[in-house]
Amino acid sequence: MQSSERPSAPQYDERLTAPGPWWLIAALLGLSGGLVAMPLGVVPMLGGFIAAGALAAISVSSYGSARVRVVAGSLVAGDARIPVEALGEPEALDAEDARAWRTYKADPRAFMLLRGYVPRAVRVEVTDPADPTPYVYLSTRDPEALAAAIRTAREAAVAE
Repeated sequence: MQSSERPSAPQYDERLTAPGPWWLIAALLGLSGGLVAMPLGVVPMLGGFIAAGALAAISVSSYGSARVRVVAGSLVAGDARIPVEALGEPEALDAEDARAWRTYKADPRAFMLLRGYVPRAVRVEVTDPADPTPYVYLSTRDPEALAAAIRTAREAAVAE
């Protein structure tokens, strides 16, 4: 492999899907939309059920569609794409440390891909002097695997 080529297969890939109870709430919102329109007749009731259920499902799906990936020498988190060369040592956070870093230890300049229903996270310092972002905070269900993938990608980038 030449130095300008990078592996295109993801070294780490996770979708932060919404938990099951959120989908139950979306279904109940659809039911509520149908009940609100029920006095107007059967057709408006079905329309209210479908419209409210679809809006709730779209909302839950879009919020739960965030992805965290390490691919082609970059950390891709949501819409952000950060070259691994610009990152420092990743730190896997347990639930208690993750809560601290998303509350009282948080820096408002940090990039945070935060999902409250995912208790653990990874924090990685941004070492690029031109970037004002001090660190990246990423919610993840497997912080050890994400931290290892970032380390491996950084080592491969440095070796090139």
